[in-house]
Amino acid sequence: MLLNGDCPESLKKEEGAAELPRENGLDEGEPGDETTGQEVIVIQDTGFSVKILAPGIEPFSLQVSPQEMVQEIHQVLMDREDTCHRTCFSLHLDGNMLDHFSELRSVEGLQEGSVLRVVEEPYTVREARIHVRHVRDLLKSLDPSDAFNGVDCNSLSFLSVFTDGDLGDSGKRKKGLEMDPIDCTPPEYILPGSRERPLCPLQPQNRDWKPLQCLKVLTMSGWNPPPGNRKMHGDLMYLFVITAEDRQVSITASTRGFYLNQSTAYHFNPKPASPRFLSHSLVELLNQISPTFKKNFAVLQKKRVQRHPFERIATPFQVYSWTAPQAEHAMDCVRAEDAYTSRLGYEEHIPGQTRDWNEELQTTRELPRKNLPERLLRERAIFKVHSDFTAAATRGAMAVIDGNVMAINPSEETKMQMFIWNNIFFSLGFDVRDHYKDFGGDVAAYVAPTNDLNGVRTYNAVDVEGLYTLGTVVVDYRGYRVTAQSIIPGILERDQEQSVIYGSIDFGKTVVSHPRYLELLERTSRPLKILRHRVLNDRDEEVELCSSVECKGIIGNDGRHYILDLLRTFPPDLNFLPVPGEELPEECTRAGFPRAHRHKLCCLRQELVDAFVEHRYLLFMKLAALQLMQQKASKVENPTSLENGGLSPSESKPEDPLGSEVESQEEGGSASGLAKVKELAETIASDDGTDPRSREVIRNACKAVGSISSTAFDIRFNPDIFSPGVRFPESCQDEVRDQKQLLKDAAAFLLSCQIPGLVKDCTDHAVLPMDGATLAEVMRQRGINMRYLGKVLDLVLRSPARDQLDHIYKIGIGELITRSAKHIFKTYLQGVELSGLSAAISHFLNCFLSSYPNPVAHLPADELLSKKRNKRRKNRPPGAADNTAWAVMTPQELWKNICQEAKNYFDFSLECDSVDQAVETYGLQKITLLREISLKTGIQILLKEYSFDSRHKPAFTEEDVLNIFPVVKHVNPKASDAFHFFQSGQAKVQQGFLKEGCELINEALNLFNNVYGAMHVEICACLRLLARLHYIMGDYAEALSNQQKAVLMSERVMGIEHPNTIQEYMHLALYCFASSQLSTALSLLYRARYLMLLVFGEDHPEMALLDNNIGLVLHGVMEYDLSLRFLENALAVSTKYHGPKALKVALSHHLVARVYESKAEFRSALQHEKEGYTIYKTQLGEDHEKTKESSEYLKCLTQQAVALQRTMNEIYRNGSSANIPPLKFTAPSMASVLEQLNVINGILFIPLSQKDLENLKAEVARRHQLQEASKNRDKAEEPMATEPEPAGASEDVGSQPQAAKDPSSPSLQG
Repeated sequence: MLLNGDCPESLKKEEGAAELPRENGLDEGEPGDETTGQEVIVIQDTGFSVKILAPGIEPFSLQVSPQEMVQEIHQVLMDREDTCHRTCFSLHLDGNMLDHFSELRSVEGLQEGSVLRVVEEPYTVREARIHVRHVRDLLKSLDPSDAFNGVDCNSLSFLSVFTDGDLGDSGKRKKGLEMDPIDCTPPEYILPGSRERPLCPLQPQNRDWKPLQCLKVLTMSGWNPPPGNRKMHGDLMYLFVITAEDRQVSITASTRGFYLNQSTAYHFNPKPASPRFLSHSLVELLNQISPTFKKNFAVLQKKRVQRHPFERIATPFQVYSWTAPQAEHAMDCVRAEDAYTSRLGYEEHIPGQTRDWNEELQTTRELPRKNLPERLLRERAIFKVHSDFTAAATRGAMAVIDGNVMAINPSEETKMQMFIWNNIFFSLGFDVRDHYKDFGGDVAAYVAPTNDLNGVRTYNAVDVEGLYTLGTVVVDYRGYRVTAQSIIPGILERDQEQSVIYGSIDFGKTVVSHPRYLELLERTSRPLKILRHRVLNDRDEEVELCSSVECKGIIGNDGRHYILDLLRTFPPDLNFLPVPGEELPEECTRAGFPRAHRHKLCCLRQELVDAFVEHRYLLFMKLAALQLMQQKASKVENPTSLENGGLSPSESKPEDPLGSEVESQEEGGSASGLAKVKELAETIASDDGTDPRSREVIRNACKAVGSISSTAFDIRFNPDIFSPGVRFPESCQDEVRDQKQLLKDAAAFLLSCQIPGLVKDCTDHAVLPMDGATLAEVMRQRGINMRYLGKVLDLVLRSPARDQLDHIYKIGIGELITRSAKHIFKTYLQGVELSGLSAAISHFLNCFLSSYPNPVAHLPADELLSKKRNKRRKNRPPGAADNTAWAVMTPQELWKNICQEAKNYFDFSLECDSVDQAVETYGLQKITLLREISLKTGIQILLKEYSFDSRHKPAFTEEDVLNIFPVVKHVNPKASDAFHFFQSGQAKVQQGFLKEGCELINEALNLFNNVYGAMHVEICACLRLLARLHYIMGDYAEALSNQQKAVLMSERVMGIEHPNTIQEYMHLALYCFASSQLSTALSLLYRARYLMLLVFGEDHPEMALLDNNIGLVLHGVMEYDLSLRFLENALAVSTKYHGPKALKVALSHHLVARVYESKAEFRSALQHEKEGYTIYKTQLGEDHEKTKESSEYLKCLTQQAVALQRTMNEIYRNGSSANIPPLKFTAPSMASVLEQLNVINGILFIPLSQKDLENLKAEVARRHQLQEASKNRDKAEEPMATEPEPAGASEDVGSQPQAAKDPSSPSLQG
């Protein structure tokens, strides 16, 4: 069922047909290419080409691969410029029609050179609709409105605005123009020190967007549907068209095609009109009757096909834009029809009406997964169904909140209602029937869905055969939280009490268990670290469980074992769960814990559980090894002491140094620690447990670290500990006591290890968050929940390196403020009816961000007066409260609430009572706060310059709020095999084996494309690394092409101003510069700088790198003064964030010195180079090459300065007759600039001679032939892709120096 989303294949073919294949066997145009690289390991069938004969055009050939379906050729033809207007056709081979859904390999007689004939088929109503829809899509293909409106998985991309089209081709043209004058002056607002932060440049106007008008109107006619007598003549439907020449025509769609009829707006006459022209394609008919249409449609299709495929492929999940320009609303029949028929009829091209989501989600999981091709097919199906389900659930949730879906229990009050739409079950995040009374009521009911989603995510990732979870999507929209779930077959006919055969429906009063569930859940218990345990039910019987009590097991009518309500998959977080009579460890009490949270569902994150267990494992190894060494030592000294294997240092002195070594190793970071542990593990293994003493040692170590087994390390958590209402049998008291201790240790571990570890990583700039989302991601990777944000900020404030953490502090405070504001906004919106939405949102934004002291809300009643007040209805849609309480909010009140919220939720005291004070105190930017709050709440605002600081008028009016989008949380299915390849490729690169790394990563790219289609975050990372590798290996063209894809993909999938996109822009600029496209490189760097200013501001460690890049490029084009502005800013920022003695700062001084040298200002140059020299000398010593280089450069500068002084003296002495030797001021060579650019970007080249390069290419070619040969040899078996290379291949790698990575530069992944 990979019908709709399978766009990449359709795009790739015509792209690939146009140009020769590239060296690495991947065509430029198509990342999703199924026909080339990937069968190297996946499918051992090679592609072949067929000839296509279509009516009215020249025959052409098309590359296909055996595992494609016939219908993928249909897609290609519907996308090609010359056949795009056909939708209703079949393909015939030797007079036989091919089945749409069969694979090409199963078609008899289809081989290299076969001729496929395109045969036009008669229309049906469905086919006619699909045809009209396709024509409309072609007419709108360059129009960005779908991306701004966030529909159909369209999203924005602006790269082509800055590169003037495709980089690959233009690169060849611009080669000769190396030093042509280019205008390098950036706009004023990009220069260092500018205070202005405009919003409009975020979405520059694209030239292609002024669309060519082909038609004025194309809509369904009011005469639809055809009356019976016309139906019997073959009329399917009527269309109404106004051409660009203002001619109004009525068109009949009949089974044979499209023709003009004689109807007018008021008079029905279905007889054909002249010219009596019947066309199978609507486009051909319109070409006949409108010359403008003919001309513009051709140009439009040409442009459409020229765009980079990545600008037009749909993304797997919808990305919303928080700003949009003012758009004209044009007539569009398909959009209008979509809105009124819920699009379920023919949207997914699937027989039958609606999709049975549950069945699809579960069947894809049941697909076989024994070998690689099977796993790929399975993962691809799972991913596709998930992305479709997420889209449908999002649409349904919005319909529910907008009041367009009938409840299944309409008589209950709004909060209690539940809905079913399109086979998806929707419920609202309120505490109905006091279910969560003991857990925090509505607050608990609001967080339960996200906890549950995390549980679903985890169980899906463990992927145990036979255990099923529900499709789950959580949608926040207009202040409401909606949970969308697929429906267990039969659950609606039965009572919940009867169906639950495992777990508890009342939080542990009545509990049941089931052997099959225990067996299935037992398989998940090890990876999820869940302890199998016993609890008491209401009749005091012991019941065994292997999950938390509220995890319910239900067997559906389809016989599958489902688990749901996974909100307590992970153990509780004791820091936020005060339990009477329980003392927390000292680290926690010191930090002011436990604190009562708003609900009792706080759990530890999975990342934290994993980190804690790993930490305990290191500890276990150290204890065990220490004891074993003591034993060995004591065996030598006197075999009788130390019988009990106890660890008392007083008994045996010799191993005391080892004790201190273990201590110091704790400090020394985990890399060496892990290496030691491996050694220790071997020591322990070699003792093979026969020796009773070593068994004793293991037992002691297990006890010390809290392992549940006494013979091996095994830590698991009981998720029911501290659950209100859960009771444990007497016999388990010891176990429960140990479990409680373990939870306390985990809570302490978060505070004593994880948060300090995060702050240390930030101080070392090992992680560089740039906005709220990236900071949250960095915290979550370490298992720190967002509710600890206040604690993280406290630690930053107390850190000795406070200044070097300034950026973290600013981002953290901004995140704290916007999250608190989001909490307030949520309840604020629930009180707003639909007609007051834009007024309410703009009023909230004014109170939040505008300096205007007393904004007044406009109540919606102003525009229209209604005659009589309608009586209040009991049944309103959830968003239709009729109060106007929101209108009385004031800025003072809002900021007071924000500070209160920050204190209550994050335990952090903000010192500000207005937005201006916050900006002043914490150095924030209002535009950044606006971006953060819009992204978090789904607001979309008008793209224009807002005067936040005006005290005379409010910043926002209700016309500035364009839309409110849902914020969607869903499961992200992973491509596991591809990811393993990617990781092993990265590892190879880190070890310096670039070629092997490159091959593995290419392989990963193919597999990712196979599973995700062409667009995905992980593919983006893959392309970036490939580009970097090609760059290092000297293949600039390939680096450019891959990096261009990475930028486009990052813009489309993550957002046009996401920090990741900013970094991709910087990489692309470097590769452009290396390919001599200087002006493009500059405009890309300026774009990156603008985005960074908008997202964070100027004062960020990453800004130093960016400004060094800009400064170097400007230096290269001899814009010295401009270059100095950027380089000196970079120097200032580096000094602040890395400390004045850092090597980065020395490099910065050197770069500044070089520009001063070019300007012949030798005194300044000398001054900077001396600073740099001093740093090198103190940090690296006299003999280091860097120090020597610097001292050479100082000598050279001094000589130049002396020469200049001599010349000046000569002039003073002899006046104008002086005989002056010409001074040599050289512009820096491009090569030297590029060398410096590589240094600052952490790229080190492996010097390869021309001969090496030739060898490399020959080697790749030889490898390719080998693969071709082996492909034909072993069709049956699946080669292992992670095997080491053949012996011959690794020898020539040995000749390359291993130092692909020097320790001071960041790693190659960039």
